[in-house]
Formats: sequence, structure tokens, C-alpha cells
Amino acid sequence: MTGPRRCEFAARARLGGTVVAESHDAVVVEEPGRQAALLFPVADVRFDLLPADADGGAAGLVRAVDAEGAGDGPKGFAAFDPDRIAVELVDPSADGDARGESVKRFPVWGDAAHLIDILDVRPGGEDRYTSVARADRRRSVVEGSQMLGQAIVAADRKAPGRRCVSAHMVFLRPADPTASLAFELEELSAGRTFSALGCEVRQGTTRCASGRLLLDATAPDVMRHAVTAPAVPGPYECEAYDMSVTGRDIRVVADAYTDDSDASLGPPELDAWVRFRRVPDDPALHAGLLAQFTGHMAIAAALRPHAGLGQDQAHRTLSTAINAIAISFHREVRADRWMLYHHHSTFAGDGMTHAECRVHDEQGALLASFTVDAMVRTFRPRGAAMDERNAL
Repeated sequence: MTGPRRCEFAARARLGGTVVAESHDAVVVEEPGRQAALLFPVADVRFDLLPADADGGAAGLVRAVDAEGAGDGPKGFAAFDPDRIAVELVDPSADGDARGESVKRFPVWGDAAHLIDILDVRPGGEDRYTSVARADRRRSVVEGSQMLGQAIVAADRKAPGRRCVSAHMVFLRPADPTASLAFELEELSAGRTFSALGCEVRQGTTRCASGRLLLDATAPDVMRHAVTAPAVPGPYECEAYDMSVTGRDIRVVADAYTDDSDASLGPPELDAWVRFRRVPDDPALHAGLLAQFTGHMAIAAALRPHAGLGQDQAHRTLSTAINAIAISFHREVRADRWMLYHHHSTFAGDGMTHAECRVHDEQGALLASFTVDAMVRTFRPRGAAMDERNAL
């Protein structure tokens, strides 16, 4: 066991609809190569609500950990069987509003702070930036939209005083999430207001992605108009969706995002509200966080109108991947405020899908527009080109 630490969130355990433990003093235990465990103080466990076996025990659902000097955990704690008891973290709202509270199933991938740290690329030589790596047992490859977000941050670091207004990236090969990435920038032009940069994303000697970015110092309006936001319920009127990241709140409109291939059919559209609890006062990171989510739901929008197809088939019977994302930023972004992602899949066929998408703030202002090209093909276990998990 390595370094038990106090959990920063309120924790609870559920057996079906019954809460059998609640605690503000739970302990996280992480051991290399093993799934993290969440331990509850024995005093916070409702043993009377657990079904008993013939010997009066809790039917194998919970066990005391080192309560009498045995076992491998802190004294006086209990561990639940994660396959039979839902262990959860109560993630507080960014603004203290109880309506913004959400629940994340433990173990989580990590916190929004970890994601921000990954996006916050560091100088690694002339015109080169590198990312930190994170031990990751939940993902087998790096998301393409993560590399896009990191490239945007790198470009903003390269050209201070200008912000990214357009970026396009093609994802060429899978990247290992447990190893760092290198972002090699090439200055294509540097005018009085605009800068154009090329970006090659490498991991070791492998080129994983390639892109072009346009940055601008911006100028006063000559004219202004923008498409209106879709008429959808607000974030607190939508159900929270758990993507295993604490500190990031996702609310899906009409529960339309699902892994179930037997779910009700709908139009090729998905709307989701997204907000991060704490983001440093760095415009590049706010823009990078907006870009990082662009690859998450476009394929799901394309699957929605088609019976018998769902994300539960991805990498089993369907080979899916994000191939390219192009994004335009229309104003400064605040990722710590609600952002509405509207995904509209305009085409599916020939093993490909195309989506035209927008991001609005809670007041309806257009923050960004983006397109996603992706593949959806019959899964070929061997030799399937680009069979990676960029869209998880």
C-alpha cells in the first residue's frame, strides 16, 4: 500500500437505492498496478442496512480493514465490494449552488486539476513544448481533442499577446496516455496582427498528430452577428453525466447521451452543458479546456438516429475514432462558467461521419464553432487502421 490519503470529497456507498455509508472522513488507498480503493470509517457504515449471511456477516459486501491489526489498510476502516456496492464521490458545485452538485462513481480518472496540468504544456526547447504524463488505467490512448487543446495552449505560449482564432488537427496514430507528448511548432508567418503556426505532435519518434493554428491580436468590431443558441433547458434542468472527472460538471440535455444501443432513437444532435470548478486565470488554458471536450460526443450524435447502434459497441463490433477536428474561437472563453456544446451530425456514410458544432455561453453568446470528422466502421480485430479510442 502506498500513502493512504484523506478523500477531499464527501463519500457514500449504495446498495441499490439504499445508502449504507456516508462519510467526510473516507480514505483513498492507491497501490501501483491495482485499482484504487476508498475506505470508510467503520463508524460511518450502516451495517444494519446490509443483508446478512448465515453467519450474521454482511454477505461478503463489506470487510473490516486492519480493525484489529490485520489486513493492509488503516485501522478502523471498512472496504466495500466494488462489484456489488456503488461507491461514490459527491462533487460540489462550482458556485456553491446545491443544484450543481453531481456524483462521480469511484474510482475516478482524476480531477479537473489533473486535466489542466496535462493541458498546461511546458517549454521543452526552442519552439518545442512537452506535456506531463499521467498513469492511466482507464484509457488506452490519448484523446485527439486533448492533443488539440494542448496544441492551442502551446501556440498561445509561443505567441503571447495573441489568441488562437482557428486550429485544425489531423490525428494520425495512437498515443500512449502514460508517456509525455512533444509539440513542435513551426512559425509559418508572423505579421503585425496574425501569426500562423504549424504543429507536429510526437511521442518519441512517432508522429501522432499534425495541425495548423492561426492566432490574432484581434481588432475592434466593424460589424457583429452570430447564430443564436439552441433553445434547450438550462444546466440545472438537465441530468448530470458522470465522465469520471471530479471538478468538471457535465449536464446532458434530455439524457440523450448514452452507451445503450437499444436506447430510444432521436435526431443526430446532442447538447451538453460543461463547466470546470477551478481554472487558473490563463486564457490559453480556458481555450484548451473548451477544445479538449470537442471530441467527446460527435460520434454519439451520429449514432443516435440509427437503430441497434450505440457506443457500447465501440471497439467491440464497431471501430470508431476521431480523425480530424477544426475549431474557430469567436471570443475569450471562460471554462469555469457554463458552456453549451451543440453537436449536429450532418452526414454519416462510407464509414465516416461529419459533425458541425457550436459552443455558447449561458447567456447565448457564441464562443466557438467546430467540426469533427470521424470514422465508424465494422470492427476488424487485426490491422484496423486508426482503431484507437480518441472519442471516449
